[in-house]
Formats: sequence, structure tokens, C-alpha cells
Amino acid sequence: MQITNEDNMQLMARYEDNHFDLAIVDPPYGIGFDGEVKAMANNNSKKWDNAKGKSYNRKEWDNKPPTKEYFDELMRVSKNQIIWGGNYFDLPQSIGWIFWDKGVAKEFTLSPGELAWTSYNKSIKKIYLLWSGFRKCEITDRIHPTQKPVKLYEWLLMNYAKEGDKILDTHLGSGSIALACHNLGYDLTACELDAEYYNAAMKRLKQHQQQLTMF
Repeated sequence: MQITNEDNMQLMARYEDNHFDLAIVDPPYGIGFDGEVKAMANNNSKKWDNAKGKSYNRKEWDNKPPTKEYFDELMRVSKNQIIWGGNYFDLPQSIGWIFWDKGVAKEFTLSPGELAWTSYNKSIKKIYLLWSGFRKCEITDRIHPTQKPVKLYEWLLMNYAKEGDKILDTHLGSGSIALACHNLGYDLTACELDAEYYNAAMKRLKQHQQQLTMF
């Protein structure tokens, strides 16, 4: 794995056209979900009274979506792409969307799921996987406000990647994709601009690798 603390445009500039077989990215949606956000149950619900959100220091990285230049470069260096939040971006028409059903109760003010745009000529696919927030779908501490489950990335790799594929992630975040690639044996190149997120993700990956070695 090659994981760096740098700007994604600098990383991609070092690679030739179609170097990566598959880019799986989760860029900012531009909706301000970058910290100090807690989902709340509505006042009429007693079911989730004990659910508590987690606050994060606001970092202002989700103020706006990536530029056209970012998407052009992403599609230059990768043969195929899976882009979370694709419904927020100006992307080519696709029939191969993915819907992640988070299993979030209607009492919460969160979206019940997320969409990913793909470059694949496949039918729409849906995955049901509990969101690792109020109801954890994996035993882990959340280190990022938009952290996605490792199992979600494993599902993407198992359904869209081929053995030996080179994977790219331009927004590492919490590092969930790194754990998934380690588990399934994929070669990952990734970067994260924020040093705090980068260090936390690398610590998480190292601990995961050590646990697997022990057992």
C-alpha cells in the first residue's frame, strides 16, 4: 500500500493515463457535514432516547464539492470509478448506480442512504448495511464524521474489482478502504490532505494489521 498525506491533485499528477484499474472515492459533497453535527431523534420518538451522536471539530472541508479539474484527473488516471455522493456532482449519465441502505430509523434527521455513481454498465445495485453511527455495524471508534464501514468497501471490492486490480482512493478519511484492501489483498494507493485524519487512519490500519497478525 502507498498512502500519503498530500493533496490528491499532486498524487494523481504522478501517474500516467489509466494507471489504476478502479478508483473508489468519497469526496466532499459540499453540504457542510464536516464536524459539530449530531443527528437527533425527533421529540415524538422514545425508541432512540439513548442514542448519542459524536461531535467533531469543524474543519470546513465540506463547504464545496470538488472542481471539474479533479473529476477530469480522476477519470484520466483510472479505468473505472465508483464515486460516493455522485448525485451531488455533474457527472456523465450512468445506469450503474449503487444505493447504500444505512438502516437509519425514520425518527432521525439523517438520510436513509447514500448513492454512488459508477462508470460500470451494470444494473443498479443495493446494499443494506447498518450505518456505524448510532447502531454500529462494526466494532470500531469513529474517527471521521463521514466514516463508512469497512464491510461496505469489502462489498464494493468483491462486486466490482478483479484480482490484481490497482485501487485508488483520493480522500482516505478514516481509512476504511485501506482495511478492506488489506483484508482482501488489493494494492491500494491513497492520500489524505488533513494531517489529523491521516495520522488517525494510519494508526487504525496499523492496529488492524497487528490484530490480524496476532490471530
